[in-house]
Amino acid sequence: MNIDRMEFLAWMERLVDRLDMLGNNIEDFQKKRNNIDGEELLDNQDLLQMLKISNRSLQRYRSNGKLPYYTISGKLYYKMSDVHQFIRESFNPPTPK
Repeated sequence: MNIDRMEFLAWMERLVDRLDMLGNNIEDFQKKRNNIDGEELLDNQDLLQMLKISNRSLQRYRSNGKLPYYTISGKLYYKMSDVHQFIRESFNPPTPK
């Protein structure tokens, strides 16, 4: 099957247009992530992957009051600023020798 150069270029242009449209849709989706008062909310799964901890460790941090959380429609969420504060408070700088 042979196609001429003009037909090939037309197909490639359509393909690039579709990819641009998909890229814009992905950007819009990322902007619509869970936000409250302009601050990003993370769910359990996001936080587990971000901190590389177990579900039980996350539960322990909540129970001890180290990590504030919010319940919305039965699902747990964490404010990004609270997560950053938790990380800062949990960070132990190396002790000098």
